[in-house]
Amino acid sequence: MATSNSSRRLVPEAKEALDKFKYEVASEVGVNLKNGYNGDISSKDAGKIGGNMVKKMIQQAENQMK
Repeated sequence: MATSNSSRRLVPEAKEALDKFKYEVASEVGVNLKNGYNGDISSKDAGKIGGNMVKKMIQQAENQMK
């Protein structure tokens, strides 16, 4: 089965950094992630984490463009 483009990392070496970033953002927004499986968190909490990750990445990219 082919992997969809949305789940494939463009830079596989960045996995550890992205995971660390995910846990940092989760902590900032008050979502308790545990090591390993986190499929039991709500969609709302997952959205908070992902949305804030994107927001921070956009801010970082904008700062680099200055």
